[in-house]
Amino acid sequence: MQNLELSEQEIIRRQSLDELRQLGVEPYPAALYDVNAYSTDIKNKFRDEDVRRQVSIAGRIMTRRIMGKASFIELMDSKGRIQVYITRDDICPGENKDLYNTIFKKLTDIGDIVGITGFVFRTQTGEISVHAETFTVLSKSLKPLPIVKMKDGVVYDKFSDPELRYRQRYVDLLVNDNVKEIFVKRTLLFDAMREFFNQRGYLEVDTPVLQSIPGGAAARPFTTHMNALDIDLYLRIANELYLKRLIVGGFEGVYEFSRNFRNEGMDRTHNPEFTAMEIYVAYKDYKWMMEFTEQMLESVTLKVLGTTKVNVGDAEIDFKAPYKRVTMIDAIREHTGIDISGMDENQLRDVCKKLGVEQDKTMGKGKLIDEIFGEKAEGKYIQPTFIIDYPIEMSPLCKRHRENPELTERFELMVNGKELANAYTELNDPIDQRERFEEQLRLSEKGDDEAMFIDQDFIRALEYGMPPTSGMGIGMDRLTMLLTGQTAIQEVLLFPMMRPEKTVKRDSSSIFTDLGIPEEWVAVVQKAGYLQAKSLKEVNPNKLHQDLCGMNKKFKMGLDNPTHDEVKSWIAKASGL
Repeated sequence: MQNLELSEQEIIRRQSLDELRQLGVEPYPAALYDVNAYSTDIKNKFRDEDVRRQVSIAGRIMTRRIMGKASFIELMDSKGRIQVYITRDDICPGENKDLYNTIFKKLTDIGDIVGITGFVFRTQTGEISVHAETFTVLSKSLKPLPIVKMKDGVVYDKFSDPELRYRQRYVDLLVNDNVKEIFVKRTLLFDAMREFFNQRGYLEVDTPVLQSIPGGAAARPFTTHMNALDIDLYLRIANELYLKRLIVGGFEGVYEFSRNFRNEGMDRTHNPEFTAMEIYVAYKDYKWMMEFTEQMLESVTLKVLGTTKVNVGDAEIDFKAPYKRVTMIDAIREHTGIDISGMDENQLRDVCKKLGVEQDKTMGKGKLIDEIFGEKAEGKYIQPTFIIDYPIEMSPLCKRHRENPELTERFELMVNGKELANAYTELNDPIDQRERFEEQLRLSEKGDDEAMFIDQDFIRALEYGMPPTSGMGIGMDRLTMLLTGQTAIQEVLLFPMMRPEKTVKRDSSSIFTDLGIPEEWVAVVQKAGYLQAKSLKEVNPNKLHQDLCGMNKKFKMGLDNPTHDEVKSWIAKASGL
């Protein structure tokens, strides 16, 4: 009955698996297979005048052309694809030709992973290829790949459904050539940024993911429970407070690429699990950090792309420093015509009403200003722009502005209409910090579930003295989106968050047997598409009888076919459900 859950292709591949073993070929060998060459390297280094080069390669069969005693396959390895020429007499030098005639021609499929040793040559059509001298099965593929086909300029069977691509990323990487490049660039980006920091003497560190207090950002946390201590814990929403503890401890500059978790919505630019980079440097301020940030972004884009310009949709974005600087108050004034400086909470609520910006009673001044900016100004900044000097209510961890106590020394870097980076001159006054936390507690009591907790240990750390410090955080997923020209965050996450796969509810066997259907026929009826007994109500008895008898024959099940009258009686009883 197990075959009823498989497609015809899957059944054939399992039969091939059994036949390989019967021939003494282990389809999943354990022994090391020595690989000494890769597709792109072979092509790049080949010269017609060179001495014949022997190679050992391994990869997945992506295409096959069987032509009697000689055949071609296209092999895909970790770096690309290369053609392999296989002849019967080369891989079967003795009298036994089973390796070619049976194993290669009949029992090998597209998607199988094989090893080839041989020499490099150029075919008569000019294609650099490998002439096989040995052929080894390394892994039998039991599911067929969705191979793209083209006919008359029309593409068929393209693996392009986002739901399938993100859920089955392993298939996406195999059949869509451009996908792997995105993730290679992502790694190059991390490497380039890490090198930029290390060259300046800053130390990469690790901080806890499981925290007793979710601090460092205004966000709703995920909760979990630790059995050993019988306490509730939170998954990290940010690593800021731990990194600043390290500045207190005497490090001059520390940074971390951290996986953060926020129990909030999902859309094309947000994922509940994401990667941020945060860096903190002692004896610096936000003005220094602006210059540092733009220099870093110019440097990493050049290293990853070879240029500072990237195309995202219709926009060409240039990361070459310096970047424009605009105060938040000026940004709102520019795009709404309203000067919100000095307004209290009620006045801001009136502005929201006038502008059609959504609000609710849990919002304080900071949230209201944030909503106005987000709705009316943020999306206007396509080229990298520093939005600076935020109202104090929006920044509970940020130092008051040295010239205006109503503001803070903070910037956010806007690119392509979205926040990319956030930075402060860090608040290091423990008394001021406690008052800011207490204000956040009041917002929490009003119902703001993103307000910060009071972290008493962090305040204690500040009481020991933290030097003047500037910190900056940058969304690595969003930066990767920009550098690869993607508009959805799911495209730059190998395994984005997905809803559980939908499964159609199946009735238990007993519900079907109550209709008179023999136990051995229940799986066949469900394979025919009738997963629930009530779905048999409107079925044509003739069609169901033909379908069941046909499946019995096709899958060689050896069951005694039901009579036409028996099938009619099953349907009649189902009508009473």
